[in-house]
Amino acid sequence: MITSSTADAELAINETLGFERIFAVGLTERSDKRDALALISSLTGFKIDWIGGVRGETVVDKALPIVERGIATALIMEDDMDWDVRLKSQLQLIAHGTQTLQGWSRISDSPYGDNWDLIWLGHCGEVFPEQLEENASKAPESPEYISLATKYTIHADPTVPPPPHTSGFQNFTTSPHTRWVHVTGGPICTFAYALSLEGARKVLFDLSVDHLVGPFDNALAGLCRWGRERVRLGMRCYSVTPPIFVHHKPKGYVSGDSDIQLVGGGGKGELREVGSTENIVWSARRNVRELIMGGDMHSQFDDEEQEQEQEAED
Repeated sequence: MITSSTADAELAINETLGFERIFAVGLTERSDKRDALALISSLTGFKIDWIGGVRGETVVDKALPIVERGIATALIMEDDMDWDVRLKSQLQLIAHGTQTLQGWSRISDSPYGDNWDLIWLGHCGEVFPEQLEENASKAPESPEYISLATKYTIHADPTVPPPPHTSGFQNFTTSPHTRWVHVTGGPICTFAYALSLEGARKVLFDLSVDHLVGPFDNALAGLCRWGRERVRLGMRCYSVTPPIFVHHKPKGYVSGDSDIQLVGGGGKGELREVGSTENIVWSARRNVRELIMGGDMHSQFDDEEQEQEQEAED
């Protein structure tokens, strides 16, 4: 297991977060989502282009603009994403992790290395690949098992919430404030992921030209899981756990979360008093005022952290 506890300041994350382009997917009529995402991306220092008029969870051809335009690398996210305001420092560490797992030592065109197809940065949950049933019989000392199980571990990460507020399939109580960069196992949801041009071509072929099996997120996870062998497509997928891009549940009517429901819920239904985002400490969406006014950032878990500090003093 490869470990790190300090940021790699050598990796410069730019206004496209180290990718050539960033695309957000959403319906053009959901101007509320577009406005919010445009605002928080601007406040945290990066630019987004839009793929409009499509439902992000059902579209197969999100890789199409990358292939058509010959874009070397692109980050694709859904329009209700949230992230920590320290996103760029997170990505510096993650980029160092992906390069390390690739064994990349040469000068690269991308801060994430040049030997990857897909990097899963936002998901609902992810398992480590060595824990999948098809890998249970592999000898731990075998090169294949080692390549699957090797992780880049970020310890004492202040952007990872306290264990009671960290969700996923790992035991965060025994590994508090820990984030891993690892070979993709079986992630759920396509909140945010990066594609290289070669990866986009593979995705477009497998999920559109060749076939599509089930919902897009399941099909994409299946491609990473079952497509590793070169006899298939030789997929090179990496994941970040816990994820750094997560679906935000905004303040207001719960029905407004869905693109299918009427925006605002028509004044009916369950009302959410406070917006929230899982796995994020300094939520960009909940710190908009502070970002605009130059104030101190607020954690989603301020009350609990203050109680813990008080207990430690007592």
